[in-house]
Amino acid sequence: MYAHINGIVADKAENTLVIDCGGVGYLMTVSGATLALAPSVGEKMKCFTHLSVREDALELFGFATREEKTMFLKLTSVSGVGAKSAIGILSALSVRDLSLAIVTGDAAALSRAPGVGKKTAQRLILELKDKVDNDELVGAGAAVAPQSRAQAPDAAGEAIEALMALGYQSSEAARAVSSLSPLPDTADEIIRQALKSML
Repeated sequence: MYAHINGIVADKAENTLVIDCGGVGYLMTVSGATLALAPSVGEKMKCFTHLSVREDALELFGFATREEKTMFLKLTSVSGVGAKSAIGILSALSVRDLSLAIVTGDAAALSRAPGVGKKTAQRLILELKDKVDNDELVGAGAAVAPQSRAQAPDAAGEAIEALMALGYQSSEAARAVSSLSPLPDTADEIIRQALKSML
């Protein structure tokens, strides 16, 4: 019903955000990442939104980026994962880290999110492994990282993007990068070691 809301930040709380648009305050449940990206009270913000309709309640969820909203919808499409659980997962893991965990089958990383047990983590991997987009693997992590609104993708993300440019599938590139231990500091070295492991 609501694709996005563009207005003034009226209030910020632990997991909620109020955007004033045309004199109406829209209360949204948000992830920690979106809250970190939200500007100060009184400043303008565009929030992508999803309206959850249940028999007993209408609840609006807000997202600082389109990628986070897309991932939220993917998470809630999985049996047993509700909207609140999806927000908790997105608060615990950036979109890129979550995408990497899904395509590499890292159930332990997914289990770090509140309310996600081993079975739910395995279900997320099984149902979403083929639905993760390349953009979510290489670019979205920087967009939702709380440290900086304009932060560039980190070395691992750059390496995955470069491997994909060389013709490797996103999941194959992500697996090769995530298998490196310890992970090198530079993208060039990550690419070199990942290519070596795939030979």
